[in-house]
Amino acid sequence: MRIGFIGIGAMGSPIVRHLLAGGHQVALFSRRVEAAVPLVALGAERLSSPAQVAAASDLVFTMVTGTADVEAVLFGPGGVAEGAHPGLLIVDMSTIDPAAARAFPARLTPHGVDILDAPVSGGPDGAERGALTIMCGGPADVYERVRPVMALFGANLFHLGPHGAGQSTKACHQLLLLITAEGAAEALALAARSGVDPEQARQVMLCGVASSRVLERFGARMVSRDFVGGIATRLYRKDLGIVFAAAAEAGVALPAGQVVREHITQLLDDERGEDDLSVLITVVEPPA
Repeated sequence: MRIGFIGIGAMGSPIVRHLLAGGHQVALFSRRVEAAVPLVALGAERLSSPAQVAAASDLVFTMVTGTADVEAVLFGPGGVAEGAHPGLLIVDMSTIDPAAARAFPARLTPHGVDILDAPVSGGPDGAERGALTIMCGGPADVYERVRPVMALFGANLFHLGPHGAGQSTKACHQLLLLITAEGAAEALALAARSGVDPEQARQVMLCGVASSRVLERFGARMVSRDFVGGIATRLYRKDLGIVFAAAAEAGVALPAGQVVREHITQLLDDERGEDDLSVLITVVEPPA
């Protein structure tokens, strides 16, 4: 299959490698030319605009930062819509506003194009291992057409309902992830201040009902003070903006989410936005 991929970052690059390993032709667009160089060496082709990628592809994946970025890639000058052709499929794996995910399909219908919203979870490590969780919203028949391709880099594939359902589920996922990270930070800070080795306390909690992948992954970084790399904390503020917009639309209060939002805002104010989310523990630790 001729596949296009727009957005070659820490997640996109390993996904493209899986697509190439699966025997597909891949056309790329990335703002940073250097990001595409290793993939071109593996057989991908870098084109000069999303429109060119769309014109050369049967299926286009987009994976960029936020709602405005997706809108620009799809509908801006040189965007996918300019190169669209009847039968083209688009799978947007960015994390964006569910309301936008519901609105985009109508703008693509005149071009004869179908789209799925398909945000992912698993991080760069999951992308490298081909073990992402993918949450899809859109027509079931479109999902079935692209499911074999997504299975090349996704271990857990879910069709959750109509357009926007994938993004709504991702918003719920991010809310729970962040609240759980806040709980892990508070529990480990309390353990340390109480004279308990925080790593031993973490191991105990991993054996109990409090166990979670958040405690396993981010908790380990909290204990080791390894805040470099990972997924930048600033991206979670973007995600929380999406979460709170969805909550306002649904009429749902998020008191625990509000606490996390205040702490992440504090981290960005302290210029810790590029650090991994595990840096959250520095906000809840009492002064020495």
